[in-house]
Amino acid sequence: MLEVGQKAPEFCLPDTNGNKVCLKDFRGKWVVVYFYPKDNTSGCTKEAQDFTELKGEYDNLGVVVMGISKDSVQSHQKFVAKHNLGITLLSDPDKEVLKAYGAWGIKKQYGKETEGTIRSTFIVDPEGNIAYRWYNVKVRQKRKSGEVKHAQIVLDKVKELMNQN
Repeated sequence: MLEVGQKAPEFCLPDTNGNKVCLKDFRGKWVVVYFYPKDNTSGCTKEAQDFTELKGEYDNLGVVVMGISKDSVQSHQKFVAKHNLGITLLSDPDKEVLKAYGAWGIKKQYGKETEGTIRSTFIVDPEGNIAYRWYNVKVRQKRKSGEVKHAQIVLDKVKELMNQN
């Protein structure tokens, strides 16, 4: 597992157009990298839609949002088209980046242990360091005040971190 303050593992992965997107290309900007299990599943769809819904706010802050899964470029293309997603999705079929971020491993589901994607989110600062991280993310959380979206929690944390610098 990565810790706050550590250098974020570098990566170059294909986006939905097959273009290589590299973390180092965003040096000088805040970046949100989130890992999710599978295109077109309910939780992953909600998470991608929530980040898309808040994309304007992220853009206004100059923050880049990227979702990564082991799904293929073609799967991402269908996912984006079906749900009209506005965020960058990257394909990591070899799971190298998932593993480097600690987002691949043993997880418990319904009392059964399986190997798979551990839903995780990272905020990378302009110098390329992990500024904040979440493992075992819940896409939506029920609170007394109502349902809170993880994408909103991340946005709030980014704003807080930006104000500290």
